[in-house]
Amino acid sequence: MRLIPRSLAGQLALLLLLALVLAQGIAIALFTVERSEAVRHAHRENVIARAGSVARLLQDTPPTLHDAVLAAVSNDEAQFTLSPEPLVDATGTGERSAAMVRDLSVAIDAEKVEVAPLRFALLFGGDHEDDHDHGDDHGSSHWFAASAKLPDEQWLNVAVQPPPAVPPWGWTFLLAFLLSALAVAAAAVLMGRRISEPMRNLAGAADHLGRGEKIDELPEIGPIEIRSTVHAFNLMHDRLDRYMRDRMAMLAAISHDLRTPITSLRLQAELVEDGGSRTKILGTLDEMQRMTEDALAFIRENMQREGTRNVDLHALVDSVAADLADLGHELTVIDTGRVVVACRPVALRRAFRNLLENASIHGVRATARIAHDDGALSVLIEDEGPGISEADRERVFEPFVRLDESRGPDKGGSGLGLAIARTIIRGHGGDILLENRAEGGLSVTVRLPAGGGQ
Repeated sequence: MRLIPRSLAGQLALLLLLALVLAQGIAIALFTVERSEAVRHAHRENVIARAGSVARLLQDTPPTLHDAVLAAVSNDEAQFTLSPEPLVDATGTGERSAAMVRDLSVAIDAEKVEVAPLRFALLFGGDHEDDHDHGDDHGSSHWFAASAKLPDEQWLNVAVQPPPAVPPWGWTFLLAFLLSALAVAAAAVLMGRRISEPMRNLAGAADHLGRGEKIDELPEIGPIEIRSTVHAFNLMHDRLDRYMRDRMAMLAAISHDLRTPITSLRLQAELVEDGGSRTKILGTLDEMQRMTEDALAFIRENMQREGTRNVDLHALVDSVAADLADLGHELTVIDTGRVVVACRPVALRRAFRNLLENASIHGVRATARIAHDDGALSVLIEDEGPGISEADRERVFEPFVRLDESRGPDKGGSGLGLAIARTIIRGHGGDILLENRAEGGLSVTVRLPAGGGQ
């Protein structure tokens, strides 16, 4: 079970609630101490006043009525008795005991007062065990007894319960705490959403940008730190967009301008009398022409800024394989059902056409299938060709690189197919991995982020 929420609003609400609980706990502790002290003080003043009233009443009544008076003023909380000897024969040394002696002496107008805390059993006639405080303040947890010597030489003894326990909180506090918690949680959620919404938009825009999708400028809302972050992202996106467009325009211009000298060289090659030399020159010019046309086609597709939409990946790969099969290529696509992915269909179709055509030409025959793997989509293309050595698996993606072992001049190709395919796939947030099969042939794995509607 996850105890800590994953969202910013949830974590902020939890943090503020924990801070509220801590603050309320400290407030409860301080309030309880202060409240208990006030109750003890009121209880002490009540005991002193009551003992003074009883002493004056006994002095104003005949001795025959003393027992009746003591019975009338005694109850479960306080008991008064008269005796020739004091019930308490020694006063504790603590400050509380000294203060009680002083105040009782004034209230009762007694010649001598002894005060000591007693155990519970003393009040109800149990074992007479004095528990002098010896400087320790136990008056709040035990009964206490006092003996005061009256003018008639009698000792007025009083045994009193401690003040009632003070509950640390009540319904009023619980209601106030609940209302405070709800207010704090609501404020935290609102603030968390105000902060997290632009962050979610920023994360989504960064993901779309990483897939090569077109994104609009993000609104700069929220706290100043969030606005600064979004502003920096918008600037970065604008600069990247201008950079890519400038570079694409430059490459397009170069590729287009190459057509003129190639055409001029072709005309001059026709004037070469040596038939063998003329054929080689024309073959080289044809190869240069294909490279130029492939580069221009790729650049035009990127310059068009194709929009992203959801397509059935299996249907897309199957249609590419069907088109190549009509041209004589041996391709098989294993039916894996509908698999929806968000992509730029024209660009992705070009990437798979390059990969499938390459596999069928250099691998004799090829098979393609789609699989889900760890939250990603994988398109596995396997052929029965010679494979690619480990040292060449990265070099083969470089522009205009052709491996002589598997690609002869008779098989055509400009050396841009794999480079263009990987550029497109990486532009969608994926990648291409090459690996030789144990039974022979090459395995090409195209990984794409899973996503899209159903």
